[in-house]
Amino acid sequence: MTDRRPAAPTGEDHLIAELFRPIARHPGALGLIDDAACIAPPPGEDLVLTKDALVAGVHFFPEDPPDSIARKALRVNLSDLAAKGATPLAVLLAIAIPKDMPFEAMAAFARGLGADTAAHGVPLLGGDTVRTTGPLVVSITALGTLPRGEMVTRSGARPGQAIVVTGTIGDAALGLALRLEPKRPGFAALDPAQRAHLADRYLHPRPRLGLAGGLRAAAGGAMDVSDGLVGDLAKLLAVSGVSGDIDAARVPLSPAARAAIAAEPALLEVALTGGDDYEILATVADDKLSSLGVYATAAGIPVTVIGRTGEGAGLVVKDAGGASLTFARASFSHF
Repeated sequence: MTDRRPAAPTGEDHLIAELFRPIARHPGALGLIDDAACIAPPPGEDLVLTKDALVAGVHFFPEDPPDSIARKALRVNLSDLAAKGATPLAVLLAIAIPKDMPFEAMAAFARGLGADTAAHGVPLLGGDTVRTTGPLVVSITALGTLPRGEMVTRSGARPGQAIVVTGTIGDAALGLALRLEPKRPGFAALDPAQRAHLADRYLHPRPRLGLAGGLRAAAGGAMDVSDGLVGDLAKLLAVSGVSGDIDAARVPLSPAARAAIAAEPALLEVALTGGDDYEILATVADDKLSSLGVYATAAGIPVTVIGRTGEGAGLVVKDAGGASLTFARASFSHF
């Protein structure tokens, strides 16, 4: 039988049919042949919506594997849903494709997106594909659901709560620094496996979806760490109208990050302010810490207490000796 599929579709309809229709498995996607999708949230639940755009040369390297770019674009949005206590429902994709991007690269992107949407149980419902004379731009809108009225907001922190984070902090920022400045003293101390760990954490965020129920049950305020622990915590405290105090020595670090920082202490600032962690930052009342711990253990997600909230305003970060740390920049900013 002759394979009649075009080797390199050039029209938008052909491109969608070849690459994206096979991964739009939900009936509400209508086979990606309509102008919109149609989907209903479960009864008694709220919709949670979030959107992130990733630009080549800003959020990822143009030479990164296309499947990794797709996975990162999806996962940064799923991380936002997780931090709100939501379960993913579906996603929409808008992609601006450079004129010189080969069809095989686009196919690899679609394969990565398809594999990750399947793995996380979040169907593609539609979106838009366009050509651009600029860099590759990927924008995903993610929809999630949770029991009505139970979304965990940034503004829910109260004085006297524990400040907690999931996983480890700084790996992705150090992974980026490793690519930009591979000869820094801190990276010379790493073995190949440690280098690979940092590089992977930059390429492939790990959305903490398994902790969503625990956050709804226990968290006061929460957000994911995208722009840097110090800066993002300052944002959460400010919108909640509380202060915070954290101990840098209690911030969880991977063995790779710990080794790099031990060899070059200046890398601690990179880890605490660099961003791309996509871990969850939350405040939790003392009497709910054990409840959160039960969820965390069941999900296999480490949770670490790194400080406390208080009355007033501002954030203090202390070193192992109790002295306040200052940073040239608290977090990443586009502007």
